[in-house]
Amino acid sequence: MIDHAFPALRIRGRTLLPIIQGGMGVGVSAHRLAGTVAAAGGVGTIASVDLRQLHPDLLAADKRSRDVEAYTASNLIAIDREIRAAREIAGSDGFIAVNVMRALRDYDQQVRQACASGANAIIMGAGLPLELPALTADYPDVALIPIVSDGRALRITLKRWARQNRLPDAVVVENPRFAGGHLGIAKVGDENDPRYDYPTVLPEVRATLAEFGEEAARIPVIAAGGINGPERLAEVMELGASGAQVGTPFAVSAEGDAHPNFKQVLLGADPANDTTTFISAAGLPARAVRTPWLDRYLGLEEDLLHRADPETAVCPTFVECLSHCGFKDGKAAAGQFCIETRLAAAQKGKIKQGLFFRGGASLPFGDQIRPVQDILCHLLDATIPQEPAIATP
Repeated sequence: MIDHAFPALRIRGRTLLPIIQGGMGVGVSAHRLAGTVAAAGGVGTIASVDLRQLHPDLLAADKRSRDVEAYTASNLIAIDREIRAAREIAGSDGFIAVNVMRALRDYDQQVRQACASGANAIIMGAGLPLELPALTADYPDVALIPIVSDGRALRITLKRWARQNRLPDAVVVENPRFAGGHLGIAKVGDENDPRYDYPTVLPEVRATLAEFGEEAARIPVIAAGGINGPERLAEVMELGASGAQVGTPFAVSAEGDAHPNFKQVLLGADPANDTTTFISAAGLPARAVRTPWLDRYLGLEEDLLHRADPETAVCPTFVECLSHCGFKDGKAAAGQFCIETRLAAAQKGKIKQGLFFRGGASLPFGDQIRPVQDILCHLLDATIPQEPAIATP
């Protein structure tokens, strides 16, 4: 494990680096990235959504199918494969989490599969994970980690979990001002609300945990969004955090599971001028790079929303990845595009067609692609091994 001066993160009796690598779909954080982070002593996270995209045999088998359950079965196979492959990299002691979005149609099946395949933790956001303890009752050793944006969402979650005799093993607090991908806020613009800023929300979350007793008060709180160096990590720890969840810096790492073109899009984007927040097909605000596809979509968005019609809408891929999708349901309150198709295109490096989620902070090494080990050392203010940086393609 990396030698560093920050307090260790402790989850279910395990001593870990105080860094959780964020879950990034479709296929951006899969076995190679998660396994490498876990092998180094951090929490490596696989994003469960449509991992079929990394397995050509599964895609080929599903190519002409319109059977939603067949897609579900294929993705469960992919989840199992990715967890087992990550375990081969991380070893038996590596701590591997699986991020499952609550907004997914088959989130419950994905949770159970992740547990059965040997995940050490389930991390859940994109909706409140109110049923998570019941779903994992047969796997009492699996850590459960909800993602929230404020004390109110946490209080609702804790009350429901109390009826299931379970407390979280850690709580991720997402800062929508800086986080990438789907954001835990109601509408575009809320990301700038100061009530979500760390000096306000971290003490609020700690106070909310204390309302539920001494054991709850000791639950680790993880700050997510904008942690790109040791100074920021130290700041959130002084405010009550026990560690940080970090996404975009790992997405562009040498071991990141996405195509080199994907990494170049994120590396080349100025977070202040080249990213934007918009409503995704899941009905949630999301942050992404302004690529040619996204600019075209935003230019047509008003007309597309006006034409949305529940009577004629259909899932174009028949995957039906989301339980509620503005496009397949014809709901004008959400984005009118196939998010699974666009994220898969991005992961495969198709710059003109892809949707590229990105956080809103600068990257630790500028436009360089560096190994996971270097990123962890930078975040923890540890000595980076004296090896040459991996050149940008």
